[in-house]
Amino acid sequence: MISARAVALISLLLIAACSEQTDTHPTGGNTLDRILGRNVSPEQITRNFDPDQIARGQILFQKNCAVCHGRNAEGTPDWRKPLENGRYPPPPLNGTAHDWHHSTEELKRFILKGGPPGEGRMPGWEGILKDQEIDDILVWIKSLWPDEVYQGWYTRIENRP
Repeated sequence: MISARAVALISLLLIAACSEQTDTHPTGGNTLDRILGRNVSPEQITRNFDPDQIARGQILFQKNCAVCHGRNAEGTPDWRKPLENGRYPPPPLNGTAHDWHHSTEELKRFILKGGPPGEGRMPGWEGILKDQEIDDILVWIKSLWPDEVYQGWYTRIENRP
């Protein structure tokens, strides 16, 4: 059994993780970052995306992904509401949904294998899209994310210690 102290500590961490607190530290990050010992300042995070790769990714996305996720990755209206079959419609990938909750590795796996399993109806693209094409699509998607979202994703998800 979990002790009352452990439950309290876990609860506090969950509350801190789920809050929209913007209490910033002089070296960057919010309270949760300080709790977890992350110390990445905003100045250290830059997106050095290749403009040609972004352009290729946009073309590939619109050719292969837009039919479900929208031409500008805006997703399906009511994407949070399950369909009659219990699965969810395609979400936005422009930084307004949960795409940034996943690492590049996870996003690439979802594209290759489909998924996430049991949640949506995303087909797998393995054997259809090449690795470089998937990388290009992911760079285009990340280029759409607002700076704050990209920074949060990079420090909390992609660059985990």
